[in-house]
Amino acid sequence: MYELHVLLVTAISLGFIHTLLGPDHYLPFIVLSKARKWSLTKTLWITFFGGVGHIAGSVVLGITGVALGISVSKLEMIEASRGNLVAWMLIVFGLSYTIFGVVKYMRNGHHTHLPKFLLPKSIRKYRHLPTTEVEEAKEDTTRLTPWILFLIFVFGPCEVLIPLLIYPASQHNMFGVFAVAMLFGIATISTMLFTVLIGYKGTSLTLFKKSEKYMHMIAGSVILITGIGIRFWGW
Repeated sequence: MYELHVLLVTAISLGFIHTLLGPDHYLPFIVLSKARKWSLTKTLWITFFGGVGHIAGSVVLGITGVALGISVSKLEMIEASRGNLVAWMLIVFGLSYTIFGVVKYMRNGHHTHLPKFLLPKSIRKYRHLPTTEVEEAKEDTTRLTPWILFLIFVFGPCEVLIPLLIYPASQHNMFGVFAVAMLFGIATISTMLFTVLIGYKGTSLTLFKKSEKYMHMIAGSVILITGIGIRFWGW
């Protein structure tokens, strides 16, 4: 029983620490909420479901691995490969969203200093349209963006969770497995929600609003840099 208590405390601590030290757990939600003009409630709900998907993926992997007799080292290798996959997903998504931001910026009338021949054909026809018409002409992808985030987080690994699940699972203590997964998940998701809340409120400052026309480009760049950091800099 003492071992289980220690394990539960460790699960809570690691859930908090690994989330706080991983910018991919909160930065995409913060920057996209400002770019897409999500309300705080919508932002927190999207963050919550992203966190649930994030935890569920590793829990399923850990329990399946134990049931099939896969060693901890092999499970950790699988988690590492998932980490690389998610990093590339963030890179592709961030780059795509940055390009989308540049196109949107130019379509909204901030490109008038450029010669017409330098503009893509898809943008030229919007050159003399009022901003409101341009906005109406562009299909809204807000519904798609949360699903992309959710998919990325489902594939996102929780390397520190796997070893925590192995001990109670090896003892056939299903209550221990459930308790560790639940407390780790609660700590992780709570930290995500709190961090996103602070970031959302912080980016609502008047000074930040002056950069509103660049927000899609900023959001894409932040996500791109986050993916690069995870893949190449060991974030």
